[in-house]
Amino acid sequence: MLQEESGHKYIEQGEGPVLLVLHGLFGALSNFQDVLDEFSKDYTVVIPMMPIYDLPLLKTNVKELAAYIDEFVLFKGYESMSLLGNSLGGHVSLVYTVAHPEKVDALILTGSSGLYENAFGGSFPRREDKVYIRKKVETTFYDPATATDELIQEVFDIINDRNKLIRVLAIAKSAIRHNMKDDLPSISIPTCLIWGKNDGVTPPEVAEEFHELIPNSELHWIDKCGHAPMMEHSAEFNAILSPWLKKHVLKK
Repeated sequence: MLQEESGHKYIEQGEGPVLLVLHGLFGALSNFQDVLDEFSKDYTVVIPMMPIYDLPLLKTNVKELAAYIDEFVLFKGYESMSLLGNSLGGHVSLVYTVAHPEKVDALILTGSSGLYENAFGGSFPRREDKVYIRKKVETTFYDPATATDELIQEVFDIINDRNKLIRVLAIAKSAIRHNMKDDLPSISIPTCLIWGKNDGVTPPEVAEEFHELIPNSELHWIDKCGHAPMMEHSAEFNAILSPWLKKHVLKK
Protein backbone atom coordinates (compact mmCIF):
# COMPACT_ATOMS: atom_id res chain seq x y z
CA MET A 1 0.00 0.00 0.00
CA LEU A 2 1.34 3.42 -1.02
CA GLN A 3 2.27 5.62 1.93
CA GLU A 4 2.65 9.40 1.79
CA GLU A 5 4.79 11.32 4.28
CA SER A 6 6.48 14.72 4.05
CA GLY A 7 6.23 14.81 0.25
CA HIS A 8 7.48 11.23 -0.18
CA LYS A 9 5.40 8.44 -1.71
CA TYR A 10 6.58 4.89 -1.14
CA ILE A 11 5.74 1.29 -0.35
CA GLU A 12 7.34 -0.28 2.73
CA GLN A 13 6.76 -3.88 3.72
CA GLY A 14 8.47 -6.47 5.91
CA GLU A 15 11.16 -6.44 8.59
CA GLY A 16 14.92 -6.92 8.50
CA PRO A 17 17.77 -5.33 6.54
CA VAL A 18 16.58 -2.62 4.16
CA LEU A 19 16.24 -3.52 0.47
CA LEU A 20 15.60 -0.25 -1.37
CA VAL A 21 14.13 -0.78 -4.85
CA LEU A 22 14.34 1.87 -7.59
CA HIS A 23 12.00 1.72 -10.59
CA GLY A 24 12.69 2.64 -14.21
CA LEU A 25 11.54 5.57 -16.34
CA PHE A 26 8.14 4.06 -17.16
CA GLY A 27 8.28 1.59 -14.28
CA ALA A 28 5.25 1.40 -12.06
CA LEU A 29 5.90 0.28 -8.50
CA SER A 30 3.73 -2.77 -9.29
CA ASN A 31 6.54 -4.05 -11.57
CA PHE A 32 8.23 -5.23 -8.38
CA GLN A 33 5.20 -6.92 -6.80
CA ASP A 34 6.76 -10.40 -6.85
CA VAL A 35 10.03 -9.04 -5.41
CA LEU A 36 8.03 -7.32 -2.67
CA ASP A 37 6.06 -10.48 -1.84
CA GLU A 38 9.15 -12.71 -1.75
CA PHE A 39 11.72 -10.55 -0.01
CA SER A 40 9.50 -8.84 2.57
CA LYS A 41 9.68 -12.16 4.47
CA ASP A 42 13.32 -11.43 5.45
CA TYR A 43 13.89 -7.77 4.56
CA THR A 44 12.30 -4.36 4.89
CA VAL A 45 11.49 -3.84 1.21
CA VAL A 46 11.04 -0.17 0.34
CA ILE A 47 10.01 1.15 -3.09
CA PRO A 48 10.02 4.97 -3.26
CA MET A 49 8.25 6.70 -6.12
CA MET A 50 10.91 8.85 -7.78
CA PRO A 51 9.70 12.40 -8.64
CA ILE A 52 10.37 12.03 -12.36
CA TYR A 53 7.40 14.22 -13.32
CA ASP A 54 7.62 16.68 -10.42
CA LEU A 55 11.14 18.10 -10.65
CA PRO A 56 11.70 21.50 -12.29
CA LEU A 57 12.69 20.85 -15.89
CA LEU A 58 16.27 22.09 -15.40
CA LYS A 59 16.65 19.61 -12.54
CA THR A 60 15.08 16.67 -14.35
CA ASN A 61 18.19 14.50 -14.54
CA VAL A 62 19.79 11.38 -13.08
CA LYS A 63 21.90 13.32 -10.56
CA GLU A 64 18.86 15.09 -9.08
CA LEU A 65 17.02 11.77 -8.77
CA ALA A 66 19.98 10.38 -6.81
CA ALA A 67 19.86 13.52 -4.61
CA TYR A 68 16.16 12.82 -4.03
CA ILE A 69 16.99 9.25 -2.94
CA ASP A 70 19.53 10.70 -0.51
CA GLU A 71 16.80 12.96 0.95
CA PHE A 72 14.45 9.99 1.22
CA VAL A 73 17.08 7.81 2.96
CA LEU A 74 17.81 10.61 5.45
CA PHE A 75 14.08 11.13 6.03
CA LYS A 76 13.60 7.43 6.76
CA GLY A 77 16.75 7.28 8.88
CA TYR A 78 18.25 4.25 7.10
CA GLU A 79 21.85 3.70 8.19
CA SER A 80 22.61 1.11 5.52
CA MET A 81 20.77 -0.76 2.77
CA SER A 82 20.98 -2.93 -0.31
CA LEU A 83 19.97 -1.16 -3.53
CA LEU A 84 18.07 -2.89 -6.34
CA GLY A 85 17.54 -0.90 -9.54
CA ASN A 86 16.00 -1.66 -12.92
CA SER A 87 16.81 0.43 -16.01
CA LEU A 88 16.90 4.12 -14.94
CA GLY A 89 16.58 2.91 -11.33
CA GLY A 90 19.86 1.02 -11.75
CA HIS A 91 21.54 4.18 -13.03
CA VAL A 92 20.26 6.20 -10.05
CA SER A 93 21.46 3.40 -7.74
CA LEU A 94 24.95 3.66 -9.24
CA VAL A 95 25.11 7.46 -8.87
CA TYR A 96 23.88 7.19 -5.26
CA THR A 97 26.37 4.40 -4.45
CA VAL A 98 29.33 6.37 -5.82
CA ALA A 99 28.27 9.42 -3.75
CA HIS A 100 27.42 7.49 -0.55
CA PRO A 101 29.42 4.24 -0.51
CA GLU A 102 29.19 4.03 3.29
CA LYS A 103 25.40 3.64 3.08
CA VAL A 104 25.21 0.77 0.55
CA ASP A 105 25.98 -2.82 1.61
CA ALA A 106 25.13 -4.48 -1.70
CA LEU A 107 24.01 -3.48 -5.18
CA ILE A 108 21.70 -5.34 -7.57
CA LEU A 109 21.38 -4.12 -11.15
CA THR A 110 18.97 -5.49 -13.73
CA GLY A 111 18.76 -3.98 -17.22
CA SER A 112 20.53 -0.90 -15.84
CA SER A 113 21.36 2.19 -17.84
CA GLY A 114 24.60 4.01 -17.05
CA LEU A 115 26.74 2.68 -19.88
CA TYR A 116 24.45 2.38 -22.90
CA GLU A 117 20.75 2.14 -23.61
CA ASN A 118 18.61 2.02 -26.70
CA ALA A 119 15.68 4.09 -25.45
CA PHE A 120 12.77 4.27 -27.90
CA GLY A 121 15.14 2.99 -30.57
CA GLY A 122 16.49 6.51 -30.93
CA SER A 123 13.17 7.77 -32.32
CA PHE A 124 10.85 10.40 -30.93
CA PRO A 125 7.76 8.75 -29.44
CA ARG A 126 4.75 9.22 -31.70
CA ARG A 127 2.26 10.40 -29.15
CA GLU A 128 -1.14 9.66 -30.63
CA ASP A 129 -0.27 6.34 -32.20
CA LYS A 130 -1.22 3.61 -29.75
CA VAL A 131 -0.18 0.81 -32.13
CA TYR A 132 3.30 2.36 -32.30
CA ILE A 133 3.43 2.68 -28.49
CA ARG A 134 2.35 -0.95 -28.11
CA LYS A 135 5.12 -2.13 -30.46
CA LYS A 136 7.72 -0.07 -28.56
CA VAL A 137 6.60 -1.33 -25.15
CA GLU A 138 6.49 -4.93 -26.44
CA THR A 139 10.17 -4.67 -27.47
CA THR A 140 10.97 -4.22 -23.77
CA PHE A 141 10.12 -7.90 -23.26
CA TYR A 142 11.06 -11.19 -24.87
CA ASP A 143 7.42 -12.28 -24.77
CA PRO A 144 5.23 -9.44 -26.15
CA ALA A 145 2.28 -10.76 -24.08
CA THR A 146 4.04 -9.36 -20.97
CA ALA A 147 3.06 -5.92 -22.27
CA THR A 148 -0.49 -5.92 -20.91
CA ASP A 149 -3.20 -3.50 -22.07
CA GLU A 150 -2.90 -1.78 -18.69
CA LEU A 151 0.85 -1.26 -19.16
CA ILE A 152 0.36 0.07 -22.71
CA GLN A 153 -2.27 2.49 -21.41
CA GLU A 154 0.07 3.74 -18.65
CA VAL A 155 2.84 4.51 -21.15
CA PHE A 156 0.35 6.01 -23.64
CA ASP A 157 -1.03 8.34 -20.94
CA ILE A 158 2.46 9.46 -19.91
CA ILE A 159 3.53 10.20 -23.48
CA ASN A 160 0.34 12.12 -24.22
CA ASP A 161 0.80 14.37 -21.19
CA ARG A 162 3.10 17.14 -22.48
CA ASN A 163 4.46 17.94 -19.01
CA LYS A 164 5.40 14.29 -18.47
CA LEU A 165 6.71 13.73 -21.99
CA ILE A 166 9.24 16.59 -21.86
CA ARG A 167 10.52 15.20 -18.55
CA VAL A 168 10.76 11.64 -19.94
CA LEU A 169 12.87 13.00 -22.81
CA ALA A 170 14.99 15.14 -20.45
CA ILE A 171 15.71 12.15 -18.20
CA ALA A 172 16.49 9.91 -21.18
CA LYS A 173 18.97 12.46 -22.55
CA SER A 174 20.49 12.94 -19.10
CA ALA A 175 20.96 9.16 -18.72
CA ILE A 176 22.80 8.99 -22.05
CA ARG A 177 25.03 11.95 -21.13
CA HIS A 178 25.79 10.68 -17.63
CA ASN A 179 28.04 7.75 -18.51
CA MET A 180 29.32 5.85 -15.46
CA LYS A 181 32.24 4.03 -17.09
CA ASP A 182 34.96 5.90 -15.19
CA ASP A 183 33.13 5.57 -11.84
CA LEU A 184 32.42 1.84 -11.89
CA PRO A 185 35.90 0.58 -10.89
CA SER A 186 35.56 2.52 -7.61
CA ILE A 187 32.48 0.50 -6.56
CA SER A 188 33.89 -2.12 -4.19
CA ILE A 189 30.70 -3.50 -2.63
CA PRO A 190 29.22 -6.86 -3.71
CA THR A 191 27.23 -6.31 -6.91
CA CYS A 192 24.76 -8.73 -8.49
CA LEU A 193 23.98 -8.28 -12.19
CA ILE A 194 20.81 -10.08 -13.30
CA TRP A 195 20.27 -9.68 -17.05
CA GLY A 196 17.86 -10.86 -19.70
CA LYS A 197 19.75 -12.59 -22.51
CA ASN A 198 17.34 -10.98 -24.97
CA ASP A 199 17.40 -7.43 -23.56
CA GLY A 200 17.14 -5.07 -26.52
CA VAL A 201 17.30 -1.84 -24.46
CA THR A 202 20.50 -2.54 -22.49
CA PRO A 203 21.86 -5.49 -24.52
CA PRO A 204 23.94 -8.37 -23.09
CA GLU A 205 27.24 -6.68 -23.96
CA VAL A 206 26.25 -3.88 -21.54
CA ALA A 207 25.94 -6.45 -18.74
CA GLU A 208 29.33 -7.86 -19.68
CA GLU A 209 30.90 -4.39 -19.52
CA PHE A 210 29.34 -3.73 -16.10
CA HIS A 211 30.74 -7.07 -14.95
CA GLU A 212 34.19 -6.22 -16.29
CA LEU A 213 34.28 -2.74 -14.73
CA ILE A 214 32.75 -3.41 -11.28
CA PRO A 215 35.42 -5.35 -9.35
CA ASN A 216 33.25 -7.37 -6.94
CA SER A 217 30.43 -8.30 -9.34
CA GLU A 218 28.65 -11.49 -10.35
CA LEU A 219 26.72 -11.79 -13.62
CA HIS A 220 23.63 -13.99 -13.90
CA TRP A 221 21.68 -14.53 -17.12
CA ILE A 222 17.99 -15.27 -17.60
CA ASP A 223 17.16 -16.84 -20.96
CA LYS A 224 14.18 -15.79 -23.12
CA CYS A 225 14.02 -12.57 -21.15
CA GLY A 226 14.06 -8.88 -22.04
CA HIS A 227 14.68 -5.64 -20.15
CA ALA A 228 12.66 -6.31 -16.99
CA PRO A 229 13.59 -9.78 -15.60
CA MET A 230 11.82 -9.13 -12.26
CA MET A 231 8.56 -8.87 -14.23
CA GLU A 232 9.01 -11.33 -17.09
CA HIS A 233 10.66 -14.14 -15.11
CA SER A 234 10.04 -13.16 -11.51
CA ALA A 235 10.44 -16.67 -10.03
CA GLU A 236 13.84 -17.13 -11.70
CA PHE A 237 14.88 -13.60 -10.78
CA ASN A 238 14.00 -14.20 -7.12
CA ALA A 239 15.72 -17.61 -7.17
CA ILE A 240 18.98 -15.92 -8.25
CA LEU A 241 18.71 -12.97 -5.88
CA SER A 242 17.63 -14.80 -2.72
CA PRO A 243 20.81 -16.89 -2.10
CA TRP A 244 23.01 -14.00 -3.26
CA LEU A 245 21.45 -11.65 -0.68
CA LYS A 246 21.67 -14.33 2.02
CA LYS A 247 25.38 -14.67 1.29
CA HIS A 248 26.20 -10.97 1.16
CA VAL A 249 23.63 -9.31 3.44
CA LEU A 250 21.95 -11.72 5.88
CA LYS A 251 25.28 -13.32 6.87
CA LYS A 252 26.39 -10.01 8.42
